[in-house]
Parts: sequence; structure tokens; C-alpha cells
Amino acid sequence: MQTGQRVAVLGMAVSGALALVKIIAGMAGHSTAVVADGLESTGDVFASGFVLLGLTLAAIPADENHPYGHGRVETLTGLLIGMLLAAGGSLISYISVESLGQPRQPVAAFVIYPLLASLVAKSSLAAYKFRYGRRLQSAALTADAWNDSMDGVSAVAALIAVGLTLADPVRFREADRYGGFLVGLIVVTTGIRVAYDTAMQLMDTMPRDALMNQLREVARSEPGVRGVEKCFARKTGLKYHVDLHLEVDPEMTVRRSHDIAHQVRLRILERLDWVADVLVHVEPAP
Repeated sequence: MQTGQRVAVLGMAVSGALALVKIIAGMAGHSTAVVADGLESTGDVFASGFVLLGLTLAAIPADENHPYGHGRVETLTGLLIGMLLAAGGSLISYISVESLGQPRQPVAAFVIYPLLASLVAKSSLAAYKFRYGRRLQSAALTADAWNDSMDGVSAVAALIAVGLTLADPVRFREADRYGGFLVGLIVVTTGIRVAYDTAMQLMDTMPRDALMNQLREVARSEPGVRGVEKCFARKTGLKYHVDLHLEVDPEMTVRRSHDIAHQVRLRILERLDWVADVLVHVEPAP
């Protein structure tokens, strides 16, 4: 099992345990906010499951029908996570609003403990996933990290809501339910952000300028290269595929210009670990 897959499995295990504890504690302690946070953690289990599936499918080697590999499956997984979060958050907010004004039993103080445990666990898990998501250039794993980071925020919102209800049950009678509504809004916001980021990758958005400058510098360092006319890159999963137009001496033989292009490709693949492959086109220098 690869690193990204191990991280996804860990996320499923942690989220599953937290979801079970929070839903049971929330129902036993009559807390809408805690149940809402538990439902959000249930969604995290499915989100991490999608990440695991996406990373597994993305690792399938390139074939005749998929010459660029299957990496886009991983990006599509990130988009699916964003849509799932937005839908789940909307449902949580709706259920919380629907319960406003309805009779309820007093909120039990013990519901605070699973929220505190969730805050610590999810914050640690988010940092762990951000670390490996950026190292692996994984859109799905980074999306899942954003999801976990917002879980910490939602746990804080639920803690505040429950705390107000416990402090003054009469004055803040509905604070717990408003807390559930706020948790849902946080989840929706996270889902929209994740969906937007992954959609930009599917639209072949260029990498940041610093990475493109690295490409040009490595290409120009090869003897015989007079310049770089065009340089494009698009993400196809965990890495980028690059289209590069090199300028060489117009009087150079085809064989020599081909050798230079080949060496530029090898040099880029050797020095830049975020590049999957390079297609080099040779042009006569002005």
C-alpha cells in the first residue's frame, strides 16, 4: 500500500470512530450540534474512502487508450469530495433549522468530551494530510485535509453552542441548534472551496510561476539551447505533463537537434520530481 493510500485509510479509521462516538453521545445527551458534527464526521469516512479509491485508480499505468495515465481519476475524486461536502453540509443545516422551536430535553454536559477529542484528532489528522498531500501533489488528499481542518472549526462552533446552552439553558435554549446550523454552513463552505480548486485543475490551469520558471531554467541549461519559446504544463493527477518549445541553431542537423531535445527531457525529469513527462518541440532560433 502506498503512502497516500495509508493516509486515507488512517483518515477513515479516525473519522469513523469519532462519528460513532459523537452521534451516540449527541443523541444520549440531546445535543443537535454534537449529532450534526457526528454526521459531518460520517461524511468524512466516505470522503476518505473516495480518496483511497481515487489514489488506487490513479496508480494504474498508462495504456493505449490513456497515454497520459489515469491520474485524472484522483482529481475527479477531489471534485466529488467537494460536492459531497456541500450537499452534506446543506442537509445538516436544514435538519438543524427544522428542529428550532421544538420541545427538547436539557443538553447533557458530557457531550463536550467527544467534541474536544474530535478537535484534537481532526487538527492532527489535517496537518498530517496537508503534509503528504503537498508532498505527493495529490488534489484528493489535500481536499481531504481541508475537510479535516474545517472539522476542527466545526468542533469549536459546536463547543461554543453547547457551552452557551449549558451555561444558561433558558436564555440560550436554541444555541445548540444554531450551532448545528453553523456546523453545516462550515461544511458547505469547505465543499465549495474544494470543488473550485479541483475544477481549476480539470480546466488545465497552469502551475504557479515559480514552477514554470524552474522548467525554463532547466531547459536553458542544456548546451545548444538558445531559448524557450513556449512552455505549457497541465496536471494529470499527482504530477504535470509539460509541452516545451525549444529554440536551437537553425542550421543544426535534425539528428543534433533531436539529441538536444532528448537531453532536455531527461534533465527535466531528473531534476523536477513534480513533472511526469515532457513533450519537446524544436524550432529554429530567430
